Amino acid sequence: MKHFFIGLCTTLLVSTAAFSQTKNYKEHKVTKGETAYSIAKKYGVSTEEIYRLNPEAQNGVNENAVIKIPVKGGQTVAPVVKNTAAPKTTANDVKIYHVVEAKETVYSIAKKYEVTVESINKNNPDIEREGLKIGNTIIVFASKKFDKTKTTPAVKTAVASAKYHLVEPKETKYGIAKKYNLTVEELEALNPEIKENLEIGQNLRLNKNTPVAATSVKTPTVNPATVQYMDYQVQPKETLYSLTRSSGLSQEQLLALNPQLNEGVKIGMILKMPSTSQFNQINPNKELVNISQTMNKSESKELVLLLPFHLDKIQSDSTNTVQERLKKDKFLNMTLDFYAGALIAIDSAKTMGLPLTVKILDSEESKNSSAVASLITKNDFSKTDAVIGPFFQNHVETTAALLEKYNTPVISPLSNERGRPYSNLFQAMPNTLDVKKKMFDFMMAKNGNIIAVIDPKKGSSKQYITENYPSVKIAEISDKGVPTLENVKSLMDNTRMNYVILESEKTGMVLSTCNILVTASSTYQVQLVTLEKNETLDFEEIPLSKLTRLKLLYPSVSRDNEAPEAEIFAKVFKKKNNIFPNRFATRGFDVTFDVILRLFQDGGYKESVNEKASEQIESKFNYANIDGGYYNKGVYLLYYDEDLTLKEAK
Repeated sequence: MKHFFIGLCTTLLVSTAAFSQTKNYKEHKVTKGETAYSIAKKYGVSTEEIYRLNPEAQNGVNENAVIKIPVKGGQTVAPVVKNTAAPKTTANDVKIYHVVEAKETVYSIAKKYEVTVESINKNNPDIEREGLKIGNTIIVFASKKFDKTKTTPAVKTAVASAKYHLVEPKETKYGIAKKYNLTVEELEALNPEIKENLEIGQNLRLNKNTPVAATSVKTPTVNPATVQYMDYQVQPKETLYSLTRSSGLSQEQLLALNPQLNEGVKIGMILKMPSTSQFNQINPNKELVNISQTMNKSESKELVLLLPFHLDKIQSDSTNTVQERLKKDKFLNMTLDFYAGALIAIDSAKTMGLPLTVKILDSEESKNSSAVASLITKNDFSKTDAVIGPFFQNHVETTAALLEKYNTPVISPLSNERGRPYSNLFQAMPNTLDVKKKMFDFMMAKNGNIIAVIDPKKGSSKQYITENYPSVKIAEISDKGVPTLENVKSLMDNTRMNYVILESEKTGMVLSTCNILVTASSTYQVQLVTLEKNETLDFEEIPLSKLTRLKLLYPSVSRDNEAPEAEIFAKVFKKKNNIFPNRFATRGFDVTFDVILRLFQDGGYKESVNEKASEQIESKFNYANIDGGYYNKGVYLLYYDEDLTLKEAK
């Protein structure tokens, strides 16, 4: 590992040197009344170029502030030339206005509309002179036979004549302003109420001559004669607000359909909902596929890794050698293990012939600080297809916020915090509560009788279970601090599987509970359950024979894999690093390889996440969209089988 780290330092020094070369720019002192838009117009550059060099300018520019203006070859960037050429068309063509989105190319747009690249360039001569620019509207003449339903939301009609804009879910002020060729400051000036917060359903003014809308809330119309309904069971943590968002109904409409909601939202309630409702749950029919078999190699992709190496600190450390630092610094060791696994994934992509460019940046992060903002300012992320990292939740959220304007997917590889949702943030590590929910969903789907044996000192566990799953039966604990056979058996059901949740790390209580359940298993169907891996169960005092007899069941974010591909990974890693991979190295491979394979799916990373679940060496990736953010629900349920092996519960 020492030699690996020295090589890493050399590689990153070269990479960092190449990366930290900033583009030429000139400085401009903001005068009274100036906006980012007016400054961009003055120098003949786009607001996006201003924001890229000055991320803070997205929140407005202050008088006397000094901002950077991009220049090329010592000259200010040439102003955008409007396309005045008359589009060429035929009687069999239909005229479509397309607003260019981040990462789109002329080729991808041509493919979308089933036209040639030459026809797009011919009808939009500015493209050949200046290139394709995000936010520009181009003209496409497609065949009248072209099916518009195959296009994505990026296909828009001309918007210049619009006077109002109704705010939809996931929209941002920046995105709306860009859509109508406005700056955020101009949009806020027209709609002062959005300075503090932009809300779904607000009706925004788009020019000064537009009167203020009489109402700013959109109330969907529900026609009982045409709408089909379904029954929906309220899940833990759901609220009236989340139900309105999921159903597409207003609060008044939801209460009219379900009068019982007037008394509050309660877990287990059966509600009448439109069949078109989109609830924040995993699509149970999402296909688990081998995404390495469905790749499209026609376009190159760029991946950036933001990892906390802290090279500057290491190089300036005159007290400790690299070897000594590796012995002391657990966080650095974890980073290097993750990175070593990621390198195997990158090498595998090259072996598969994928046109992938990878850039490594030192995020220099600790719990409270990072170099993320500086790195994004200094480097061009406009063409980056995905970012893996940083490690800490607060820094990965900062990264997602800064790259949201490019709609660049940011993958959080290690944090299991729920965090703030962003439309471009993907939490690759399942959340602790989601892990527990997976276990309860399984037991309830099996129509199990659920009993909980809870250590009196585990107050938070008892509160979680009683608040979220009130149907669970809580076993009594005697004065000796253990459950009793009579009480536990009195809670059992001889017609169903009895799942007994054990929440304790005390050896005596664990052993006593196991003995009780083994005795009860002669009369009842019994299975021992823990809501997380319990190390106490590995102690010698707890016989493995009892755990296998009770088929101990627990949730896990990883699995043991003895498949050929897992053995190959372990051998390759051992050959390169002289040690076998630990869990962080395997995690580095799994996250990185999954991201790479998804980048090369038709539709790209985000569409792949929405449509497909996948599995790598030890991890499953099955993302759900919750409140606008993406969270991995890929959890394994594992049990001890009688043949002394771990198996996955189905």
